[in-house]
Amino acid sequence: MTTIDKQKHIRFDWAVKKLLRDKANFGILEGFLSELLKEDIKIQEIIESEGNKETVSDKTNRVDIMVKNSKQELIIIEIQNTRELDYFYKILYNTSKAISERMFEGMPFKEVVKVITVTLVYFDLGQGKDYIYYGNTQFKGMHHQDTLELSEPQKKMFDRSTVSSIYPDHYIIRVNEFDDNAKDKLDQWIYFFKNSEIKDEFNARGIDDARKKLKKIFLEGPELADYNRYIRQLSDEASIALTIKFEKEYALEKGHEEGFTKGLEKGFSKGREEGHIKGHEEGLNEGLKEGIKEGIKEGQKIKSMEIARNLKSKGIDTDFICDTTGLSREEILSL
Repeated sequence: MTTIDKQKHIRFDWAVKKLLRDKANFGILEGFLSELLKEDIKIQEIIESEGNKETVSDKTNRVDIMVKNSKQELIIIEIQNTRELDYFYKILYNTSKAISERMFEGMPFKEVVKVITVTLVYFDLGQGKDYIYYGNTQFKGMHHQDTLELSEPQKKMFDRSTVSSIYPDHYIIRVNEFDDNAKDKLDQWIYFFKNSEIKDEFNARGIDDARKKLKKIFLEGPELADYNRYIRQLSDEASIALTIKFEKEYALEKGHEEGFTKGLEKGFSKGREEGHIKGHEEGLNEGLKEGIKEGIKEGQKIKSMEIARNLKSKGIDTDFICDTTGLSREEILSL
């Protein structure tokens, strides 16, 4: 066993899925959440949900764990390895579902549960320079720019001091954007998420438990085989994503080339026709603009068909190809 192997730890997403549901390991999650939320987090229980799948075929690209803390708040931790354009909507859906599932007929609205979402993404979600983002709900005056606050009776009834504290809090950590320079204790956790390694000098809350309990060398037998299968699957998904990227780039280049050529042909043809009415030069210019637009549109369709054909030849699921290319099932099946 090499020194490097001894320093390597289990990926956090796999640990969340397999190991951190054990009460004996709550200290690891409590440590990370305490550093992120800047308060002393105590986990009361794990809340099993539809998203907590364990088989390889059940949404392995997304790992969820929902916990209830000592303040009866729900904290959803979700880890996303593969790119999804509509991922912000998933966060919204999971939050809404967690709230609605815990409301019963006749319950007063003040019993709505507080939800905190913590999302670790390993792809470029949105656009921004930072690697940690926080969002919540505030109400700002349109005329006076003041913030709407709770009245004193409301503060007493809700046991909260601000309107924003009633609504869900959202944390997004863009792991791949982290530069590996651990400037504080939260960064130590993010370094671990990115590199599956915990440096000797790291001292964030809970990270010593992670250092001791999540070393890869502790895995053996079926558990090690399961972990290696999971890593291979992530590699396969990354390869598919890379293939799609290159297929798109190639098809885009090819599609634009063909589209531009067809645009010129249509433009000259239409220009000659309209030239009899508006004058040859004016008609040619307008015809070129319209023809190039139509040609590029046709080129984009060629691009999508080329991507679909290549993905289909690799045995990729038809629904996935539909989502990727925007083509219909009928168009894909006809290829």
